[in-house]
Amino acid sequence: MQTDIDPRSLIGRKAFDREGTKIGTVDEVYLDDATGVPEWAAVRTGLFSRDAFVPLEPSEFVEDTLRIPFDRALIKDAPDFGVGRHLSPEQELQLYRHYGLDSPPEETGPDRDFGRLAGQDE
Repeated sequence: MQTDIDPRSLIGRKAFDREGTKIGTVDEVYLDDATGVPEWAAVRTGLFSRDAFVPLEPSEFVEDTLRIPFDRALIKDAPDFGVGRHLSPEQELQLYRHYGLDSPPEETGPDRDFGRLAGQDE
């Protein structure tokens, strides 16, 4: 994903799967604590549904929408960790495995936290 985009600008944007089917609306964006780079988005999948975590890489921000290169069923079946708090390293690893992505290399050791919410200070 383009790294020059303010992650807060993603919140409220529509999200679509690889076929162009609407998944929902971006609810929150999670930043890597070590780099500050947006890594995950929580997408509200419906009025009474939960948020599904989606990877921002290899997703694309196109014409004010988030394009996620995965099938709707895979996205809706993503592990549910709730929103509004950090993702643990184990939770992030589960998400990488769920989407069949290579996990990032360890940068700061086993106590590294992921998922600092965009717009929150430490």
